[in-house]
Amino acid sequence: MRVLVASLMLCANMAGAEPDCAESPLAHPSHLLAYEPVGGAAMLPGEASATVAAAPWQEVVISPRPALRPCKFRNFALGRERMRQRGAVCGDWTILGETLKSFSGKYRGCGIADPVRVRRVSDVYLSQLALMDCMTAVTLKTWIETTAKPAFADQGGGLKGLRLAGHYSCRTQNNLPRARISEHARGRAIDISAFVLWDGTEITVGNGWNAEDSGDVLRKLHAGACGLFGTVLGPNSDRFHKGHFHFDTARRRSGPLCR
Repeated sequence: MRVLVASLMLCANMAGAEPDCAESPLAHPSHLLAYEPVGGAAMLPGEASATVAAAPWQEVVISPRPALRPCKFRNFALGRERMRQRGAVCGDWTILGETLKSFSGKYRGCGIADPVRVRRVSDVYLSQLALMDCMTAVTLKTWIETTAKPAFADQGGGLKGLRLAGHYSCRTQNNLPRARISEHARGRAIDISAFVLWDGTEITVGNGWNAEDSGDVLRKLHAGACGLFGTVLGPNSDRFHKGHFHFDTARRRSGPLCR
């Protein structure tokens, strides 16, 4: 009988046994920006050494429960799979779209080695699918989170979308003949013509730049991009950019260009 009871208790313990590794919770998508394996597990609360009285005439010392092995490789794989299912690109939960194959254009210098087609960045919608490289996508995401969203935080329910005037295009600068290849032709540039708020308000760069109710916020958006992007052009730069912002990730020896 004792053997039978012992066997039943052993089976019950095995049925309720915990995994042999510690399931460290995955970070929330909005917080997970660097996709590295999860670190080791800490001791669970309340699992320190304790002395328990088993009977009036003896004491049983319970030793600390050993820490479980971290499930870092399993969690890392789960994180990558969730990213793929959600449509994340460039290793960032907040940039949604699709990864494409490298391609070149009809002119020498055109094309993108590792292109992505982006539809949404940090919960801000793009008016059209935008083709670019990951450096430009991540830089755009940083600008949206550090400048664009805060600029509209108290207006119209916040920033909902960006109206784009351009992204990848195999062409010369400002479409001028015999001009240098544009950064648009390398997938390093994006043009923004308007900002759409959640209440339906649309603030255009062309009409709002000198307007009393929107000129200040548009200048904040322009200034916040300076230095973050390699080139920032707005209505004060030249006749080609009266109606939109041009941002690109070109790097110059002389430093960023901001006009």
